[in-house]
Amino acid sequence: MAVDSTTSSPLGPPACEKDAKALQFIEDMTKNCDPVQENVLSEILSQNAATEYLQQWNLDGATDRKSFKSKVPVISYDDLLPYVNRIANGDRSPILSSHPISEFLTSSGTSAGERKLMPTIAAEMDRRQKLYSLLMPVMNLYVPGLDKGKGLYFLFIKAEAKTPSGLVARPVLTSYYKSQQFKTRPFDPYNVYTSPNETILCVDAFQSMYSQMLCGLLFREEVLRCGAVFASGLVRAIKFLQLNWQQLAMDVESGNLSHKITDSSIRECVSKILKPNPELAQFIREECCDGNWEGIITRIWPNTKYLDVIVTGAMAQYIPILDYYSGNLPKTCTMYASSECYFGLNLTPMVKPSEVCYTIMPNMGYFEFIPHDPENPVTISRDSPPQLLDLADLELGKEYELVISTYSGLCRYRVGDILQVKGFHNSAPQFKFIRRKNVLLSIDADKTDETELQAAIDNASVLLKEFNTTVVEYTSYGDTKTIPGHYVIYWELLMKDPENGPTENVLAQCCLAMEEALNSVYRQSRVADNSIGPLEIRVVKNGTFEELMDYAISRGASINQYKVPRCVTFTPIMELLDSRVVSAHFSPAAPHWTSERRF
Repeated sequence: MAVDSTTSSPLGPPACEKDAKALQFIEDMTKNCDPVQENVLSEILSQNAATEYLQQWNLDGATDRKSFKSKVPVISYDDLLPYVNRIANGDRSPILSSHPISEFLTSSGTSAGERKLMPTIAAEMDRRQKLYSLLMPVMNLYVPGLDKGKGLYFLFIKAEAKTPSGLVARPVLTSYYKSQQFKTRPFDPYNVYTSPNETILCVDAFQSMYSQMLCGLLFREEVLRCGAVFASGLVRAIKFLQLNWQQLAMDVESGNLSHKITDSSIRECVSKILKPNPELAQFIREECCDGNWEGIITRIWPNTKYLDVIVTGAMAQYIPILDYYSGNLPKTCTMYASSECYFGLNLTPMVKPSEVCYTIMPNMGYFEFIPHDPENPVTISRDSPPQLLDLADLELGKEYELVISTYSGLCRYRVGDILQVKGFHNSAPQFKFIRRKNVLLSIDADKTDETELQAAIDNASVLLKEFNTTVVEYTSYGDTKTIPGHYVIYWELLMKDPENGPTENVLAQCCLAMEEALNSVYRQSRVADNSIGPLEIRVVKNGTFEELMDYAISRGASINQYKVPRCVTFTPIMELLDSRVVSAHFSPAAPHWTSERRF
């Protein structure tokens, strides 16, 4: 029941008193964007004034913007790494933060093949929880009645590692799901999941997915929304249903959980809700047996009102398949976050994916922005630091690279996200996520840049030497038409002796050699998560890349400035490449991966 209209927020009439307070908080933050930011910076600098990192810049206790901007440099991960390694190896002095580092949050892989380690403090969990608490009050403005059912969300934890000093290193969502804030969260009728905590907290990907899908089927008529963190996760869940519906139906019919589920906590919690239901089992079989998966989400979960998945950035490639599975249900992108910091939320969650904008909440950290112009990139150096802009100084339509300072001790750190200002809510800019800077390929949580792809090509090329064969040109794309998606690499080869060129087996081993050279996030996705399929090399006819250049020039490219694109997405170019393929080869095995991290 909506509260009295006198308590309505400018965003809309809240669904309950709790929502009214959350919406008012959003209004307060966005109306006072600049003062809040000034206060956040002052708090960060005061809290961490005695740290080794800040003291080296001779701030002398200053907490104002002018001193901070003139003395503290803009940095990347390579600058941060020596401090991170000291903390990981047991140095407990106040290096980056005056508060103890509680754990490391793992971000996307570095060129050295390991995930980045982002130090965090215990208080950050409360800050993240605060942002989570704002999501449903906004959603309730657009979709009424969400307190009358459940959400079918496919949520997973991933493997953890420990640093030599004993600190845990794990992905940010694993940290959140394993936190007391999540596990003992108070009951909220607007935020009830079909999945018991035990099914989410199982590290075995198969058992976790199976039990969450089973619970989703048992509560199918109560499901009002379906989701996963990324679009790729929901696509993978539907593929899982395609592969396992027969066993799931047997479990539903008999009321007994499959022997494949060995986790005792899952067996205990699922047994409380799994009872023999032949009628439901027959329904599942009828919907799945003929191989027609169009509209499967709304056929099995008929009351689903929207999909809650991130479909911005690299995830936009999954929109067509989600439309196919769901009958074009709305797709909401509710929040914008990373391992380094949680940033903000989408105040208009029901817009089309191409129109999604995020409002950065100024209480989450201190945010600065580097104007981004691909034609005239800004050079960052300590000798000539750029003039970074504040959150309140940004212009409509302009693109910027995000720089953050956090309570955990990151100072003027380049996240790598490119954002475009599309509007304002009160004084707070609303951003469209354009892309992750320098990312070339991405299927799931992986991010592969051009340097890393080149290193993988070099690694594989070693196998070609004994056949007097070299890779003369290459390009790539992320194929998401297969489930799971996979990397496709187009190779044009120069064979000095075509009669004795590399065999099918050698080219397959080249695929594996490339995968072995890719970062640990990619390899974990291949081995543990099964969210990326085997890498594929497609060998094209000689002269194909000259044809590619001719095509680009015919469309207006300069012959003097033309460079082979290392990743392609334009359909005519991909069609040209595929029409020239002479052989295709897949990685014959999974690459090496272990949850143990090298330090």
